[in-house]
Amino acid sequence: MARQPQDLLHLLTRAERLAARRIQSVLDAYDCSVDAWRVLDLLSGDEGRSMTGLAEDAALPAPTLTKIVDQLVDQNLAFRRVDPADRRRVLVQLTPRGLRRRRQLSRAVRAEWGPTSPGLTEDEEDQLMPLLGRLSGALANGGGGGRDGSGGGEGATTTAAGNPVGRAR
Repeated sequence: MARQPQDLLHLLTRAERLAARRIQSVLDAYDCSVDAWRVLDLLSGDEGRSMTGLAEDAALPAPTLTKIVDQLVDQNLAFRRVDPADRRRVLVQLTPRGLRRRRQLSRAVRAEWGPTSPGLTEDEEDQLMPLLGRLSGALANGGGGGRDGSGGGEGATTTAAGNPVGRAR
């Protein structure tokens, strides 16, 4: 029997919300939201990101991202600069303090989360991460993404530093 799209959406939404709630409980001690933590992570190890690319990768609407970046700038965790390649664009980059904060938050989240995703073995997580990356790629490209791997999910999902998200191989 074919599964309904809403079944997958329900499971993904539930998993994301429960994971975000668990991570938020750690981030509360640092007065940081999950979205701000994601933005900090996306800005790590990078020479700057455009607001457009950052909004897309963080899956945030532009006004929400602007508010988060404004807060990061106010806290001296990030700064904005003009893109030397295209003076119409603004790039966002972490300050040294922002890099330290990102490392601090990442350590705290890893300590709470553990070596693998809750309820999964390392092998299961190694299988799940590429599948979620492929699904995300297919959905981002408007494709259906059949079992043959077609559907636009060619590239692995990566962080701002170019590292694969999770343990995707």
